[in-house]
Amino acid sequence: MPELIDIASARRLVLDSVSRLEAEQVPVAEGLGRVLAEDVRSDGDLPPFDSSAMDGYAVVSGAAGTLRVVAESRAGHPAERAPAPGEALAISTGALVPPGSDLAVIPVERVTQRGDEVVAVPESEPGVNVRRTGEDVRAGDTVLHAGTVLGPPELSIGVAAGRAQLRCSLRPRVFVLVTGDELVEPGRPIAPGQIRSSNGVALAAQAAAAGADVTGSEIVPDEPEATAGALARALERADVVCVSGGVSVGRHDHVRPTLERLGVEELFWGVSLKPGKPTWFGVRGDAAVFGLPGNPVSAIVAFHLFARPALRRLAGADPEETRTTALLDAPVRRDPRREQVLRCRLSAEADGWHVAPAPNQGSHILTSMLGARALALVPAGEGELASGARVAVELLGSW
Repeated sequence: MPELIDIASARRLVLDSVSRLEAEQVPVAEGLGRVLAEDVRSDGDLPPFDSSAMDGYAVVSGAAGTLRVVAESRAGHPAERAPAPGEALAISTGALVPPGSDLAVIPVERVTQRGDEVVAVPESEPGVNVRRTGEDVRAGDTVLHAGTVLGPPELSIGVAAGRAQLRCSLRPRVFVLVTGDELVEPGRPIAPGQIRSSNGVALAAQAAAAGADVTGSEIVPDEPEATAGALARALERADVVCVSGGVSVGRHDHVRPTLERLGVEELFWGVSLKPGKPTWFGVRGDAAVFGLPGNPVSAIVAFHLFARPALRRLAGADPEETRTTALLDAPVRRDPRREQVLRCRLSAEADGWHVAPAPNQGSHILTSMLGARALALVPAGEGELASGARVAVELLGSW
């Protein structure tokens, strides 16, 4: 194995090798999790008209008095005229308030009913409980920017701004391959020496959570012809290919030489990373290929550090959106040669984020990922990081 590359350099190589995909029109109702490829401007004012902030009575503001109820303004059914002095207009929350800068809305709780058509109201100031036209957004204002990940609030404002469709980057296509004669499909019984293929499910789930379209997932035997066929199919069907296992130099590790024969250029192999040292990365044309470790935790960690940022860049989103810092809640012994990535529980305290490393950090301990909401990045070096030290972390809340 050549000299190891550090995590930051490996990540830069990955991100420099990919760029945002083309865009397509997406119905707003199907936009959750997609990434905008354009700015969105409002086609009108929000609110589009003066409206009532509550149920009550619209009146000409001023002194307290007894008023005659002359009409009603309901949501979707505005009154035909404004109230004159001595008159009141029954009004519902969200209903149009007739034009007039001197109008106010008196909440129904503050009104005394005196017969079916007469009410007593307290003193009021102009504009009380009236939501003004354009108070939130003015026509032509930019309400969403390119690169925004669309969540429920973003979809809501998109509709309010007049859009039925939004132009979004294409979802990156991902093909997942897991190699090994010992692997068995989920749910099937296992014989001695066999294990269930958890990596295929986990990596496909990580890709989907990152906004990708998983176009296929296969278990590949440790055979040269099977490996070549699977990789060739994956390269034809995906923007990103993720291969778990088979990237080392053993007699039955066929992935690297096969990728070379298929014209995939190796950009790095071996990262100063624990767990995840044998991670491999290369490109062929616009396709990116990640050779991930076979150990379950190593594969999950390496995907999050390298493949996920690539997918976010392809989709037009910020690849660094999950990076922040936190304080260690326990001392951590450093590795003199490799950067460590620790699975941690995450908590919000008065002084910011805190991380508590899982007690067993072995790359084969899959249960160490349970409850983990952050990966703490510990630099290589001698000694230990003390409790309370600030470290870089990758948040796993959205995977």
